[in-house]
Amino acid sequence: MSEELTTERLVVREWRLDDAAAALAIYGTEKVIRWLTPAMGQVADEAAMRVVLQAWIEAQQNMPDPRGRWAIERRADGEVVGGLGIRLLPPYKEDLELSWQLRPDAWGHGYAAEGGRALAAWAFTQEIDELFAVARPTNTRAVATAKRIGMTWVGETDKYYNLRLQVFRIRPSDLAT
Repeated sequence: MSEELTTERLVVREWRLDDAAAALAIYGTEKVIRWLTPAMGQVADEAAMRVVLQAWIEAQQNMPDPRGRWAIERRADGEVVGGLGIRLLPPYKEDLELSWQLRPDAWGHGYAAEGGRALAAWAFTQEIDELFAVARPTNTRAVATAKRIGMTWVGETDKYYNLRLQVFRIRPSDLAT
């Protein structure tokens, strides 16, 4: 996605190296990262976050749409409050995961659902017909966000990451409601 997505309150855009401090407030926070392990470990400091962002930026250039990672920026103040991603779920063959991560002080404002819904709508213009989200059953915030995005619960599995996970799915027709 080379252009930005704009919603009422948010801009979904590509990550930049100067986002390192803001990204660290997300990916360097135990409250966030505990739900991402084993897919991602906690980032230790701003320098390490810059290295991670550099890898994401470089990888983005070689990923076919709709895959990638993006920053969630508040339109009101330009502050990065979270991240969104679309990537292949393990075993990395076909299931695309829509994921979201917000810094803790941005929880409860609906940013993940608003940004996730916009990203899903764009993704469905890229010749895909469904996206999945996975969450640990105890991650009630992620489960609630998946539902607010318009995703439907399809069951539990241990197929991804060798963890027992709730699986949600969204299709283009789900965005029409």
